[in-house]
Amino acid sequence: MANHKSALKRIRSNEAKRLRNRYQHKTTRTYIKRLRLTTDKSEAQELLKKVISMVDKLAKTNIIHKNKASNNKSKLTKLVNSL
Repeated sequence: MANHKSALKRIRSNEAKRLRNRYQHKTTRTYIKRLRLTTDKSEAQELLKKVISMVDKLAKTNIIHKNKASNNKSKLTKLVNSL
């Protein structure tokens, strides 16, 4: 266990950040699943805007890799265009 005050604080802040990252990642995955199950094109287009924004935020903060974000956006856009 850590002995320094700064190390204890770092442990606390790391845990808080980890929980925040997990929440954002899981929420984004849920929205992606919801988008994939959508059959209405206009609804899907609105949802796509929100999902792309969420994916970009995850990539910006290095929660997911930028190439994975790009691949997700590309695939989802193709899906919505094919509806």
